[in-house]
Amino acid sequence: MQLNCGKYRLNLSRPLVMGIINVTPDSFSDGGRHLSCDAALAHARRLIAEGADLLDIGGESTRPGALPVSSDLEMTRVLPVIEGLRDVSVPISIDTSKPEVMRAAILAGAQMINDVNALKDASAMDAIASSNVAVCLMHKQGEPKSMQVQPQYQDVVGEVAEFLRERIAAAESAGIERNRIMIDPGFGFGKTLEHNLDLLRELRQLALLGVPIMTGLSRKSFLGMLTGQEVQHRLPASIAAALIAVQRGAAIVRVHDVQATVDALKIYNALSGVHG
Repeated sequence: MQLNCGKYRLNLSRPLVMGIINVTPDSFSDGGRHLSCDAALAHARRLIAEGADLLDIGGESTRPGALPVSSDLEMTRVLPVIEGLRDVSVPISIDTSKPEVMRAAILAGAQMINDVNALKDASAMDAIASSNVAVCLMHKQGEPKSMQVQPQYQDVVGEVAEFLRERIAAAESAGIERNRIMIDPGFGFGKTLEHNLDLLRELRQLALLGVPIMTGLSRKSFLGMLTGQEVQHRLPASIAAALIAVQRGAAIVRVHDVQATVDALKIYNALSGVHG
């Protein structure tokens, strides 16, 4: 399987690692650490040196309880970082749901849009359809401010799969080729501990939708619920979750701890006969 990502063609014959760069003061794990452009660029280059296959830049926190920020503020945070990474050898993704931010980011050099709203905004859909960038369509229930207040499903795996099937079809109908589309089940986005475990356990069901799966499990709160560890001590749990996701069909794992994840996947790849 291949993902067409702007000027890049990503070979998904082995699992890829996406490094997270939060240019925010309030992200749940590393808020404020890379808020300045210089700090974000230094972190980005460090993640590439550690083996990141892609980078995901975010200027608005979507953690549970987070409040939205304006488009202008989001662009002030992320555009200088994207422009400063034009010379790197890996695709740059922008984690945003705002059409105006998407368009500006693509002009600045972004090769992928990571949208927690799955292009439900018609203008966002148009922004991707009129470009050649890749898009990640994510499932969430509710909005960040309140999404973890009693999320409910009759069948979480079936409902998430049906939502993502519909969004894939909508994207294709809008002119976005299937080889530019991937999906994310949205771990922690309007899901209880049991919902997250069910989705991870049955991730192969989402692979049947026929597009690559990206998972964002790194340092998530449900890992803390299982281990009793605070966010800064969830590396072992994050590695375990990433490996399980890959075993169950994830093509890309979105992580904070790139070096450790890359090393773990080298062992997995060696045992699986995966090269490259």
